[in-house]
Order: sequence, then structure tokens, then C-alpha cells
Amino acid sequence: QVQLVESGGGLVQPGGSLRLSCAASGNIFTVATMGWYRQAPGKQRELVAAVTSGGSTNYLDSVKGRFTISRDNAKNTVYLQMNSLKPEDTAVYYCNLHHFVLDYWGQGTQVTVSS
Repeated sequence: QVQLVESGGGLVQPGGSLRLSCAASGNIFTVATMGWYRQAPGKQRELVAAVTSGGSTNYLDSVKGRFTISRDNAKNTVYLQMNSLKPEDTAVYYCNLHHFVLDYWGQGTQVTVSS
């Protein structure tokens, strides 16, 4: 069984930065693709960034150049560094672990960008 625990959300002013962390239990972290999704009120959940077990990354177009996803396999942890935050980045951010047919989700962490 895999559990994902996110941390690092909060309130930040436009132009500010936050770093989200997601710690995973279990023994499949190193072979899984890890992703960060977000869901704003009234909108569908969308993929923000993902990193494969081999280190390949992909990003939502609107966050390219501002967000960076990374993983530390020794700590079973994935990070999302968010810079130059905009009000439209406000959402609940969810960590996801994907491996073949398996999908696990964290509980979500709120990110609010507002002055």
C-alpha cells in the first residue's frame, strides 16, 4: 500500500515562490512516475508536471519556465518548486504516483496566490 503526504502549500503574494513536497511510503516510488496535479474551484483537475523514473519531465504549458519538478529517490520524495506565482495558479495541488495500472493520490494541499 502506498501513502502520499503533501506539504508546503499556503498563501503567497503574486510573484512569490513556494515549494511543495510529497513523501511516499511503500517500495515502488523509484520505479513510478510522479506527478503534481491541481484543481481550481469549478475546474477540472489538470496535470501540472510529471517526472518519470528515468528523470524525464513534462509540464503544463502555462507553468513552463516557472515551475520545476524534481525527485529524490533516496527520500522517496517528489518536489514542485513554484516561482513567479500568479493568481491563476491558485488551486488545490495533488501529488500522484503512477505505475502501470496503479494510481495513488495525496490528500491535496491548498496554494493561494493573492495580494
